[in-house]
Amino acid sequence: MKKLAFIKRSNGSHWVGDGFPVQNIFSYNDIAEKISPFLMMDHAGPTVFPPTQEKLGVGQHPHRGFETVTIVYQGGVSHRDSSGGGGTIGPGDVQWMTAASGLIHEEFHSEDFAQQGGPFEMIQLWVNLPAKDKMSKPGYQGITSDKITDVLLANDAGTARIIAGAFENVKGAAHTFTPMNVWDLRLNAGKTLSLDLPKGHTTALYVLSGTLKIDTQIIKKAEMAVMEREGTALAAEIMEDAVVLLLSGEPLNEPIAGHGPFVMNTRAEITQAIQDYNNGMFGQIVATS
Repeated sequence: MKKLAFIKRSNGSHWVGDGFPVQNIFSYNDIAEKISPFLMMDHAGPTVFPPTQEKLGVGQHPHRGFETVTIVYQGGVSHRDSSGGGGTIGPGDVQWMTAASGLIHEEFHSEDFAQQGGPFEMIQLWVNLPAKDKMSKPGYQGITSDKITDVLLANDAGTARIIAGAFENVKGAAHTFTPMNVWDLRLNAGKTLSLDLPKGHTTALYVLSGTLKIDTQIIKKAEMAVMEREGTALAAEIMEDAVVLLLSGEPLNEPIAGHGPFVMNTRAEITQAIQDYNNGMFGQIVATS
């Protein structure tokens, strides 16, 4: 049985650009080794934006050495990058961008959402790449909700949307470089969540709404339960209807050197990333008419 290691709470709130009011739940500066292969997670919202004709979001910026995963719960996000990737996603959809050797991207509220306004909530997760893949070709996966399979959980505990990884014989839509599970859980109050996860993997449950109880500890909204890596069985009491993001992955066990939007294995590689970006080697986002 997996035991609770600790509860991770928000590092504080800030704005990313002018479109994403986020709480930073963890980053490579705080629990990097304990949460590997995951590097960072921001929870944007929930908040309400009024209708606007303005383009709200964050403009062009670089990344190298990892992947960004954007999960939309409410609202809409449009993305473009210098690899040619891009698209618009709404509730239930996911964008999985592989920065790898380096690219420039931008993220804004989708045009339809901006014009209509309304509730907005999303998660952005950074997933580390192993050293051998950090300089791979950049890529983009636009995963719409119809490509994400829902499965019923045991004990009438709720449902799981399998974004990445596998649940029994159901495989997630996302391609990943290393073994991991990213599941969107919708859980029923009064039931018990029981899951079997790979031995030795990092495992965490982030509560977007509702309440869980694990090992006598209460896990509330905007809190993350990080489990011990020993054991395979995970159990949680569902105290209130809950929306939970499950993260589980094989630790990379490699050095982490991070500087803002670059995450590599050595400081020399960070210096090189900055030089490459300044020299225009991350490409350009092609203008659209």
